[in-house]
Amino acid sequence: MGILKEFKEFAIKGNMIDMAVGIVIGTAFNKVVDVLVKQVVLPPLSILTDGIHFSERKIVLREGIAAVNAGATEVAEIAIGYGALIEAILDFLIIGFTIFLVVKFMNSFRRKAQDPKNKTVETPKDIQLLSDLTDLIQEQNELLKSNNSKK
Repeated sequence: MGILKEFKEFAIKGNMIDMAVGIVIGTAFNKVVDVLVKQVVLPPLSILTDGIHFSERKIVLREGIAAVNAGATEVAEIAIGYGALIEAILDFLIIGFTIFLVVKFMNSFRRKAQDPKNKTVETPKDIQLLSDLTDLIQEQNELLKSNNSKK
C-alpha cells in the first residue's frame, strides 16, 4: 500500500506530468535536430570533404557476395559504419548545446525572479517573505547595537 501512496503523491505533485511533457518535447526536438544535422549541417560538410556523405562512411571488414546463380551463397557485407557515429555525435553536440542555452536562459530568469530588489520581475512570495525577515533582523540588530553603545 505504501508504493501506491507514494505514486499518488508523485502524480499529484505534478512531477509525472512535467516528466511526460519533457519526454514529448524531447522526442519532437530530437526529430528537429536529426533533420538539422542530416539536411542542413552535413551537406555543406560533404561539399568541403569532396562529396563524401558521412552517413555512408564505413570500414569494410568483409565484402559481401551477391548470389549470381542458384549454386552461389549470398554473404552479407560486414562493416563498421563510423559515418553514422559522426552523425550521432553531431546530434548529441547540438542537443547538448541547445539544452545548455535553454538552462542558462532559464537560470537568468530565475535569478531575476529571486532578487527581491529587482522590481521589474515579481518576486515569488516565499522569497519576498524571507527577504522581509532578513531586513527586519538587520534593522533589529542595528537597534540593539545602538542601544548597547549608549550604555
